[in-house]
Amino acid sequence: MSLHKELHRKYIQELDSHKDDYAYWLTEHLRMNGLYWGITALFTLKYEDTFNKEEVIDFVLSCWDDLHGGFGAFPRHDSHILSTLSAVQILKTYGQLDILPATKRDKLVTFVKGLQLKDGSFEGDRFGEVDTRFVYTGLSCLSILGELAPEVVDPAVEFIAQCSNFDGAYGMIPGAESHAAQVFVCVAALAIANRLDLVNKDMLIPWLSERQVKGGGLNGRPEKLPDVCYSWWVLSSLSILQSLYCIDQEALRQFIYTCQDAVNGGISDRPDNQTDVYHTLFGIAGLSLMGFDDLEPIDPVYCMPKRIVLTIEKYG
Repeated sequence: MSLHKELHRKYIQELDSHKDDYAYWLTEHLRMNGLYWGITALFTLKYEDTFNKEEVIDFVLSCWDDLHGGFGAFPRHDSHILSTLSAVQILKTYGQLDILPATKRDKLVTFVKGLQLKDGSFEGDRFGEVDTRFVYTGLSCLSILGELAPEVVDPAVEFIAQCSNFDGAYGMIPGAESHAAQVFVCVAALAIANRLDLVNKDMLIPWLSERQVKGGGLNGRPEKLPDVCYSWWVLSSLSILQSLYCIDQEALRQFIYTCQDAVNGGISDRPDNQTDVYHTLFGIAGLSLMGFDDLEPIDPVYCMPKRIVLTIEKYG
């Protein structure tokens, strides 16, 4: 088997052409994230000119929430920290961060910093949900913007440390169940903060390696089914910890291949399931981390092309 690069390019390119489908409008709240997933997949496949750059930037700017600062998922949507990070990643990937005037950039930074609570955690928006995802998202966003500072980083690091568990892994909040996706956001946030010394590597690396199941795929928690998205959440964490050798990479490669739609393109969570752009990106990103298929190298901390991440000023 092989990676169907051209089919995946076509699949991603045509995603925005389904505007007559009910499902297209049901997923309006994911549009900015979906655009980021698609663009990052295309850049990793080395098809970065597939989308019209000007049209992409125009869409991103149309999602600006001038009332609160930040970006929404779609025009006239309220801003959220997740869609804001995706917008910032897209602008950075296309080299267009400077398109934001100083007033909007300042308002954007104020929006992100304003979501941090006294305990160091971050809310997703003004409605108050707290999750380690949002800590990573806040730090990643501010890092790309060159706006990290000790008064933000230090309490965030303290909160992440409280979310570590007896098995070395991390949960959504203190005391929550360990989960591979939360491991990524916590380990990557600590990498951004230059505090990987806090990770219990002797416990966490074996826990991550145990996520590989029969058939080569990776799961997010013990006794769960494999899912292509963990080709990113688990592998990125292992990559950050310089431990990719701890899994059978060829077996995982073949699992990802079997999750491809060999007719229409795209990658699903498991073989013969419905494809989507989320799993398409993370399957391709996992292959890139392992160095397969002549893909553009992807950064395990920011999930962006490495050559672009090299232009981000490192903290500390």
